[in-house]
Amino acid sequence: MNKELIKQRFSRKLESYNTNARIQKQMAEKLISMITIPPEVDELTVLEIGCGTGLLTELAVKKLDYKNYTALDIVSGCESYIKDICSEIDFISQDIENYIEQTNKKFDLIISNASLQWVENLPEFIKKMISKLNENGTLLFSTFGVENFREIYYVLGKSLPYFSKKELLEILSEHNPQIEEEVRIMAFKTPKEVLKHIQNTGVNALSQETWTKKDLISFEKEYNSFCANRPTLTYNPIYVKIKKIS
Repeated sequence: MNKELIKQRFSRKLESYNTNARIQKQMAEKLISMITIPPEVDELTVLEIGCGTGLLTELAVKKLDYKNYTALDIVSGCESYIKDICSEIDFISQDIENYIEQTNKKFDLIISNASLQWVENLPEFIKKMISKLNENGTLLFSTFGVENFREIYYVLGKSLPYFSKKELLEILSEHNPQIEEEVRIMAFKTPKEVLKHIQNTGVNALSQETWTKKDLISFEKEYNSFCANRPTLTYNPIYVKIKKIS
């Protein structure tokens, strides 16, 4: 996983992200609907991992009665977006895996929307996040399953190391997870529009290769072959909720 490339690609597309990240916005709304706070917790300590431009942050600060809210992202440029939502949020620009490894803080709620697909070792990272929860704390995140961007995988043969719902259930079985899965399909007029959508959400961070005109023509041909009727792009959101019980 090239973290520097991920950082560069997302940094360049912050201004276009919110407009184009329609699926990610719907995922944030779904996550918020899944939050349940134990009655014994009066004021939450919250950690949001991979906050980006604040799609989830904006919803969370409206719903939650929190004592402290920490928002974390590898892209330092996200800070202005987060501070515009709420100036009292503690923003930290750091690689999320390094932060979880190093911090001694514990939280009542750890949330993350559409970002954990970028970690090196998701099963280990989940375990570390759980270890940073207070007693009766909740881990709640969304990521993507194996059907995500299946059209891109068919055409280019490249994909992130996604996990299926079944695999996550097996990996997290000792934590009694609540896991939900969706498949959402976006339609476009041309394969070029698909590429533009991916670029405008900053998720084209799998390769540093520069495309030639020949590459683009080949991509369009293969894409149209796979999507015979109309170019589509498949999203496969997965939602995971874990309650830490001592």
